[in-house]
Amino acid sequence: MFNDTSSPLTLLATRRSGKPRDLVAPGPAADQLEAMIAIAARTPDHGKLAPWRFVIVPDDQRDRFAETITTAYLAERPEAGRLELESLDQFAHQAPALIVMLSSPRPESHIPLWEQELSAGAACMNLLHAAHAMGFAAGWLTGWASYSDAVRDAFGAAPERIVGFVFIGTPAKQLEERPRPDLGKIISIWNG
Repeated sequence: MFNDTSSPLTLLATRRSGKPRDLVAPGPAADQLEAMIAIAARTPDHGKLAPWRFVIVPDDQRDRFAETITTAYLAERPEAGRLELESLDQFAHQAPALIVMLSSPRPESHIPLWEQELSAGAACMNLLHAAHAMGFAAGWLTGWASYSDAVRDAFGAAPERIVGFVFIGTPAKQLEERPRPDLGKIISIWNG
């Protein structure tokens, strides 16, 4: 459908999520991460609140991040086994770059919370598009750590919430296309 590889539509049509465990070096340099975040921040934002934040977890802090999520996990699940704990360490160390995306709502604003949260999700999606446009792949993960108050508190404070962990790097293997929704099932015409 979109054959012009220089076309912005081709870029949008070819974006794929990369599995963070399959993302390897090279990853984006610090200036590239900053450029990605600048693009991500160009998201719809009713009220100009910027109800989101991006926290870069540098490579030299990955061990500390692993320790943080492991401590939080053990506080909730003291009976956790070795494999569970190893998976947390693997989670913290995958892909060359990691950005923790936070929804940072402004409760004092007249802008509904739902709109602020949607803006945070849109900013995260823009981050994925920016990574793809710069020749990288990214994976947006949630899971247990996204819903842990203890993990959230390592990056912010209530009423903030973790939107997700965005891992960025170079795919170790070609990204596979996944099944996409049947447009006939998700598009309808309203006629009153």
